[in-house]
Amino acid sequence: MPSRNTRSKPASEYQNIAAEWARAQQQYKEDHEASEAEDAKRAALEVRRKTAFERRCLWTLGFWVWLLCIHIVGILLFTSGFLLTRLVLDERSECASPPIEPLLEWEGKGSIDGGCWHPKTFDKAVVVLIDALRYDFTIPIEDKDVAAIYHNALPFLYETSVQSPENAFLRPFIADPPTTTLQRLKGLTTGTLPTFVDAGSNFAGTAIEEDNLLIQWRGQGKRIVHLGDDTWTALFPDYFQPNISRAYDSLNVWDLHTVDNGVIDHIFPLLKSNQTQQWDVLIGHLLGVDHAGHRYGPNHAAMTTKLQQMNNFIQDLVKEIDDETLLVVMGDHGMDGKGDHGGESDDEIEAALWMYSKKPVFGRTQPEFKTPPATAKIRPVNQIDLVPTLALLLGIPIPYNNLGRPIEEAFAGLRGNAWDYLAAASSITSAGIRRYQASYFKARGIEPSTHPGSPASLWNNAEALIQTTTKSWKEVYDAYTAYQEVTLGLCKDLWARFDITRIALGLVVMAFGVITLLLYVSRDADEDFAVLDDADLDFAEKSLELQGSKEPEVASYKSLSKSLFKAGLLGGGLIGVLGFALVQLTGSDEWLLAVAATAIGSIVAVSGILLKIRGIHILNLLPSTPWGWLSVIFTLSQSIGFASNSYTIWEDSISLFFLSTFGLLSAVSALQRPLIRDRTLGVYHSILFVVLGRLASFSKLCRDEQMPYCTSTYYASANSSTSAPWQLAIPFAVFLLLPSIIKSYMKTSRSYEGLAPLWVGYVFRAGLFLSAVYWTLDAAANGGWITSLSEKMLKTIHVSIAQLVLALAVIAGTTAFAWAPPCVSILTTSKNIRTAQVTILGYANVNGARYLFLPINVACACILLSKPMGGGAIAIMLWQILSLVEILDLNDLNTESIGPIALALLGNFHFFKTGHQAVLASIQWDSAFIPLTTISYPWSPLAITLNTFAAQILATAAVPLLVLWKTSPRRKGLLESTSRALGAFVAFYAVESLATMAWAGHLRRHLMLYRVFCPRYMVAAAALLVVDLVGTAIALLGVRTNTLAVAEVFGFAD
Repeated sequence: MPSRNTRSKPASEYQNIAAEWARAQQQYKEDHEASEAEDAKRAALEVRRKTAFERRCLWTLGFWVWLLCIHIVGILLFTSGFLLTRLVLDERSECASPPIEPLLEWEGKGSIDGGCWHPKTFDKAVVVLIDALRYDFTIPIEDKDVAAIYHNALPFLYETSVQSPENAFLRPFIADPPTTTLQRLKGLTTGTLPTFVDAGSNFAGTAIEEDNLLIQWRGQGKRIVHLGDDTWTALFPDYFQPNISRAYDSLNVWDLHTVDNGVIDHIFPLLKSNQTQQWDVLIGHLLGVDHAGHRYGPNHAAMTTKLQQMNNFIQDLVKEIDDETLLVVMGDHGMDGKGDHGGESDDEIEAALWMYSKKPVFGRTQPEFKTPPATAKIRPVNQIDLVPTLALLLGIPIPYNNLGRPIEEAFAGLRGNAWDYLAAASSITSAGIRRYQASYFKARGIEPSTHPGSPASLWNNAEALIQTTTKSWKEVYDAYTAYQEVTLGLCKDLWARFDITRIALGLVVMAFGVITLLLYVSRDADEDFAVLDDADLDFAEKSLELQGSKEPEVASYKSLSKSLFKAGLLGGGLIGVLGFALVQLTGSDEWLLAVAATAIGSIVAVSGILLKIRGIHILNLLPSTPWGWLSVIFTLSQSIGFASNSYTIWEDSISLFFLSTFGLLSAVSALQRPLIRDRTLGVYHSILFVVLGRLASFSKLCRDEQMPYCTSTYYASANSSTSAPWQLAIPFAVFLLLPSIIKSYMKTSRSYEGLAPLWVGYVFRAGLFLSAVYWTLDAAANGGWITSLSEKMLKTIHVSIAQLVLALAVIAGTTAFAWAPPCVSILTTSKNIRTAQVTILGYANVNGARYLFLPINVACACILLSKPMGGGAIAIMLWQILSLVEILDLNDLNTESIGPIALALLGNFHFFKTGHQAVLASIQWDSAFIPLTTISYPWSPLAITLNTFAAQILATAAVPLLVLWKTSPRRKGLLESTSRALGAFVAFYAVESLATMAWAGHLRRHLMLYRVFCPRYMVAAAALLVVDLVGTAIALLGVRTNTLAVAEVFGFAD
């Protein structure tokens, strides 16, 4: 029988085991609870950090919205003082109240039946406006070796003028810039010189309310019918007979036939004898020639076809009109070598004017005048001269604001010696001009000059000739003509007066904005922004936060935007309330000055925060490194150079020089890196950056001032608006190469993981392929390569393709960017069964690789909306951006300002390489119809903006890459670092805008003001606003989305 001790031993062991088990369970429970508590603390910490990050995003966005408002105010102030203004007078001419007693006596004098101020010649008029009818289109060229494709297609006007000089005449018809249809119609109907801003009763609307031909016709009971361009209905609402007038969309430049066919189909029935009682004035505005120019350029078969159609149309019109009807055929402007207009080059302002009457009416004062001028430089007619000519021929009063003079052929008589008629027409016209000038001077408070050679002196000379008993009517006519010429010059000078106060205020606001931006970008060496990547400090801070033993201090970089936004809002609000109250109490109309005071007060408040509370000093604006000085040199050299018209004209070549300089200096810097690998890669990417810039420079669109030292390559020829067949290889090359190039850059950091292979390798490549197909179909439509499909069907197909590409880039791209995880993958390796090594591929570039999706999507949309050469330039630019971020990383220049400045220079350079120049005529209006068949708001203007500023938009979207590229998830202050980089980037465009404004204001009397300096200022201002908007709405919000996606996997770094 076993002993008691023997029996108790197992029980004791059991109790020990049970106790150990209980202790183990308790320890497990405690550890589990501690772990849960730790997880809860971590989760709470992540929630706090996410909430704090979202707030920082809002304050940062608020600061950039504030800066956008400052730029808008500065540009608006300057523009309101710089763009010429003219006071619109409300007075109107009346039939019974001529400005002077007419020199002639005639039956029915002073009545609409006999003629209000001059004997009436015609009862009715047919006015045909062929949009963009350039004068040389109407002059035959016998030498076929010299003749362009558009010559000899419209010979009827010239032939009738030569063969029947008493029935017709043809003269050059010179437009006053800007050569846009709306401004030209104002001049053609009012007889005055439209400026950029017509101040007065019609300032708020587009309708013309000052005295004009149509008001006079309607006032005398004349019935007006309009067919064609719908611009007329906007300028003259409710003027036209409602049941027989027809208006057509004027902006669809792809459509060469709808408007013309509509005018032709509806005009001839109205000329039948049983229909002529329905109208007195018949206006037909055809657009096919203009649209052929915009779409193809003048040197294209489509232009020849259009001119031939116009030739046949005018011949048929001549057959249909009766003896009492005047036929007028004219162009409102010309077109440049690419078919565009808007500026003041010779080809843009030289239109044609042809008048025809079945009864003999017209004469020439000299025999040689019977042959129309060979060029538009010989005996030109100002377009405003049409107004008094039509008014007197049709027996209505000349509009009150007219500055034109009668066209000689219309009043010279059949033998060309009716000097009394010419003197009478010139006398009544001059008197009207004198009356208008007196009213204008009185309204403006201007004292007229009476010195010899002044209008007053010349008027007195003409009146003295009238009083002589042995007067010579030719001398009287010449005297009134001299008066009209001098008065017109005086009015041009008068309306070239600038509001210096507003110009100065605009410059002050812009300059203060630039200084504030530079203070924002500047940094102290000892501020907390300099220790964002201290891993030990990060670990210690996070441990203390988790333990709850320390209330975390808010780093200054986290609260800066909040302080600035509040200061700007408060400072601007206080000054704004006082300013607007003062304007209201004084009854002044100077609301814009109150806005200026608000902006300046807000800027002062923000600058005070930067200078005092944050301890930023003015001396911090000075660079402390060679790269910083290089940034200053690039920016100031660019800005100072705009004082020279030659520099501005050749800006594209100078931008290439700056970029090449940066590339070469970065290669020299790379040679100083300690590692052979870094030296090799640094030199490689620097040389590649320079070579790519040189390659992109082969895409050129030359402006007129660069000729003959420049050859355009962007289009098929200098006289074309379409691409050459060989250029179709470019989008296919982009489709084949660009995704692989992007892949190679991501592979170097092991970041070609996650969504990257699918998006870059398939979706992005598919978008590029469809873009190439689109431009191939477009070329097929332009060249007539596919005859089995109608033009409408072909247009529908490639518009659908374009919409699919934009859907991939914008809709699918935005969705993918918002929801995609980081571009990482887990690689597990083990040397034995006991140990395993886990590697996170792409960890070191987790922020940059994922953000790269955003510039890729932007580039995809821009490549589609640019022509093949432009798409190639955008692809090269994206490649250069990737090389740039590698250069900055290898040379350790991520915190230097040279990165954003080089990127801004890239945006400037590729603006020119995508087929643009700082002239209005280079705007590619047809880009509105790439994704659309008709004009649609706001999508059409958005497409034009994306086409025009594609390079600046892509550069702005890529700014965060300069900060995010090759940064790990533990990098702190990404939002603030990006905001500062964006600040340096925007500062370049802000300084550029300020400089172009300052030089345009300073050189406001320069001969090249409206050809060179004014367009450059307008482009710089528009680019600055686009950069502000894209930087706020795309770049910063993109960083927010990217940071949240990375933090969802790796947690917030701060």
